[in-house]
Amino acid sequence: MNDALRNVPGVTTVFGSPGNSEESSFTIRGFEFANPLRNGLADPLGGRSLELSNIERVEVLKGPASALFGNGSPGGTVNLITKQPLATPYYALEATVGSYSYYRGAVDLSGPLNDSKTALYRLNVSYKDAGSFIDFAHDKNLLIAPVLSFAIGERTKLTLEGEYIDADTNRLTLPAVGTVLPNPNGKIPRNRNLSGPDNDKVHEDIGRIGYTLEHKFSDNWSLKNAFRAIFYSFNLSNSFNHDSLDPDNRTLNQQFSNGRFDDQAYNLATDIIGKFSTGSIKHQLLFGFDLSRFSYESLFNDADVLTPIDLFNPVYVKPIGASFSIENNSFLTDALGIYVQDQIALSQNLKLLLGVRFDAFKETDGDLVANTESSQSGDAFSPRFGIVYQPIEPISLYASYSRSFTPSIGTSFDGSLFEPERATQYEVGVKADLNQRISTTLAFYNLTRSNVLTEDPNNPDFSIQTGEQRSRGIEFNIGGQILPGLNVIAGYAYTDATITKDNTYTPGNYLNNVPKNSFNLWTKYEIQSGSLKGLGFGLGLFYVGERQADLENSFQLPSYVRTDAAIFYKQGQLRTQLNFINLFDVDYFESARSILRVYPGEPFTVQGTISWEF
Repeated sequence: MNDALRNVPGVTTVFGSPGNSEESSFTIRGFEFANPLRNGLADPLGGRSLELSNIERVEVLKGPASALFGNGSPGGTVNLITKQPLATPYYALEATVGSYSYYRGAVDLSGPLNDSKTALYRLNVSYKDAGSFIDFAHDKNLLIAPVLSFAIGERTKLTLEGEYIDADTNRLTLPAVGTVLPNPNGKIPRNRNLSGPDNDKVHEDIGRIGYTLEHKFSDNWSLKNAFRAIFYSFNLSNSFNHDSLDPDNRTLNQQFSNGRFDDQAYNLATDIIGKFSTGSIKHQLLFGFDLSRFSYESLFNDADVLTPIDLFNPVYVKPIGASFSIENNSFLTDALGIYVQDQIALSQNLKLLLGVRFDAFKETDGDLVANTESSQSGDAFSPRFGIVYQPIEPISLYASYSRSFTPSIGTSFDGSLFEPERATQYEVGVKADLNQRISTTLAFYNLTRSNVLTEDPNNPDFSIQTGEQRSRGIEFNIGGQILPGLNVIAGYAYTDATITKDNTYTPGNYLNNVPKNSFNLWTKYEIQSGSLKGLGFGLGLFYVGERQADLENSFQLPSYVRTDAAIFYKQGQLRTQLNFINLFDVDYFESARSILRVYPGEPFTVQGTISWEF
């Protein structure tokens, strides 16, 4: 996921670096995003232990997407499209070996189950066992993903999908003092593990099962009904959370804890899509609704005493004889969404998009220790408007307006319920096909997040919804085949993401983990003829500018340029490849959560892959 999104302007990694791979999260246009959609359905656990061996492609939708998908990040969303069964037999084997004891194998099998090819299957299985540049860190991931599809007559298709992930990983960070910031005691090595060889272990089990039913009433009208159930178990053992750093700048106080989550999610969505005309005006109408439920129960035991550790001479101990406080909480949300969208072709070169969605939700929170419960409900309308004009066929000028919402649970001092957070975006841009092989996009946007919770100045123990954040930016990307065998993907993003209104943080502060300037380039050349035909080379440059590490803007993460490279050879059904990550071993930092939690980037790494398709 990280590798794919590095080539998307305006997207930066927040969480998911090596040694912390149980969750992936990113910023899109300045706002954090964690859980991608899967085949267009919401997946509240989509960012957990991602394994892409059963993923066909990764789609990125910029800006608020609530008009189609319900509540979500203001900056955008990611949609993962899973691999589907093929009518022609297909078999692929892949093996990868790399630095830090990295081993991964994958199998992809597909084909018909009967002679008439009305029943098809696909099976993806992968296993990864990998060390890390961080001491004692280890990552294991097993994926099994079967898919069956059945043609029920000429107009109906039923697809059944399952997925199981068994994952083990770690949660490891370093403090800023001694890494990003100077420390009089010296520099903390980026491979330093402050938890120890047997601590900060995360185990996850994820199960997904569902179906998609598609039916064509005619050539112009169709129905799609999809359901997915998700079951998730998270276990955290012997975790050390960074609490404070002593004045000697070497003694880090940590809180020891153990805990678990058990989550369940259900999502049912139905779409009706129709094409019709009103005179010379053509319409493509989408009407649909979705029902969802998400619940979890958590149990955490936190030590009541802090455990110190020397940053420069760590001795790994556990708090013996400490008492523990217990947190046992539950959460349940039910939601209904109804949406309609019309894509209108006023003429061959002028198109409109009109859409609106209504969402109603109810959330219930429970404290199982205190035996208390509170609930809250709300609703929101999310409109969407777009226009595309083509002065000439290769050029498309567009403008759009969209809104999104995120539920905000709680009450103010006077007892009134919080309204949902809202996000509003205005965007204009141009898309151009420079020729049949090269396309480019230039976008300008203004995105405002409102109803943000901030401290009540008259009642400091309460919050009010007067906070506001704004992101304004420019994004440019170009991609395609420059010459026979030479392909390029390049992009640049300027993102000015700031706090505009707040009682807790200073207005004018920048949003954290958001670089003002970022640039990506990946170019690949494959020899087209001669005895070396099939030999190719790839080179990538990724620049991420300096960015604030917290909303207080108390310190910055420095800018960096990472260089990646690849050598590959394709001959018939065989492909071999060498990837060089961080070719010049640049010491950089991916992101930060606070002054005590900084995520170092990956050092120079080599991975070799061999694959065979037949």
